[in-house]
Amino acid sequence: MARSLLIELALFLTPFLLYGALLIATKGSAVPANWSPRALAVTAFAAVALVVLGLFLFEHGRVAPPGAHYVPAQTKDGVFVPGHFE
Repeated sequence: MARSLLIELALFLTPFLLYGALLIATKGSAVPANWSPRALAVTAFAAVALVVLGLFLFEHGRVAPPGAHYVPAQTKDGVFVPGHFE
């Protein structure tokens, strides 16, 4: 759960960090006064799009096949075996 949250947070922050790096490279500073409203809107849209795409791609493979039975997580011989579908 924490890993998924950190991945989505990183995907959300990536466009803002890239735009800040672009501002530093071109204007020498990334202060909020250099952020135009249009650029901020495009960056926010890109951030939300990355999060939605990330949620879809990361969770797409976790769907159980039809008729599968869930086997809960357990410990076998001192080794943790995560839950899975059979």
